Amino acid sequence: MQKIVPHLWYDKEAKEAAEFYVETFGKNSRVLSHGVLRNTPSGDCDVMRFEIWGHEFLSISAGPYFAPNPSISFMANFDPSQHPDAADQIDRIWKALSDGGKVLMDLGEYPFSKRYGWVQDKYGFSWQLILTDPRGEERPLIIPSLMFTKDGYGKAEEATDFYIATFNDSKRGAIARYPAGMEPDEEGKVMFTDFMLEGQWFAAMESAREHGYAFNEAVSLLVRCGDQTEIDRLWEALSAVPEAEQCGWLKDRYGVSWQIAPAEMDAMMESEDREAVDRVTRAFLPMKKMDVAALRKAYEGK
Repeated sequence: MQKIVPHLWYDKEAKEAAEFYVETFGKNSRVLSHGVLRNTPSGDCDVMRFEIWGHEFLSISAGPYFAPNPSISFMANFDPSQHPDAADQIDRIWKALSDGGKVLMDLGEYPFSKRYGWVQDKYGFSWQLILTDPRGEERPLIIPSLMFTKDGYGKAEEATDFYIATFNDSKRGAIARYPAGMEPDEEGKVMFTDFMLEGQWFAAMESAREHGYAFNEAVSLLVRCGDQTEIDRLWEALSAVPEAEQCGWLKDRYGVSWQIAPAEMDAMMESEDREAVDRVTRAFLPMKKMDVAALRKAYEGK
């Protein structure tokens, strides 16, 4: 089971978007489950669990409270060693994602890739499509990527060091720094780095340019925890904004949103026992940090 799962927030389109992504990316992409949280402060909310190229995502339709932006995007690696038709595939998926969306960097040749583009899709979520060099070290096909801007500029290395120290099975991969002459970006700041948390790859960049966006709750990272002890440890390490604590959500010192949840909650929320799901929903809504014992009691009707 994937330990850290990107979670996407929609107004009303979670189901439609999940089906769109599955159709667009094709092979090894599928909807895993569709549930409904009833009687939440946002009303009845669609909850989706789906895979893109084997990488799991979660999403919810819970109202127009958080608008997605490119501060967290998803790198899609088109590797010719894994996909012989990678060049054609990147063009096809680019066309689908850019339809009704916004091109952030044109699909074309760059010093770091013969074919790369960055696009914000029609739902507002962002994708970096890149034709990778099969001679390099193999990376997953989907990699969440964090962009440190505004007050976060200059903190990408510090933040990723902190994440590596906080999570298990973690390490840094490559790091590339801005050279001189790339103002307003300062020499030595992080142009790109990738790093592993809990055996999963992530990436980070930082930019001093005026982008007009920063991290928000539209994309959060849900961590499936084995027990209350792990929940307590991660909550203590990560939570830095008390007013953001709600329903297992927290915000760290860099503005990134996380959800710290028990791994067993997936089975609870996907139960065919509708009353059990509703009891768990009523139990977790007033919580800040998740209480595993209380959730189990609610699920069991005790």
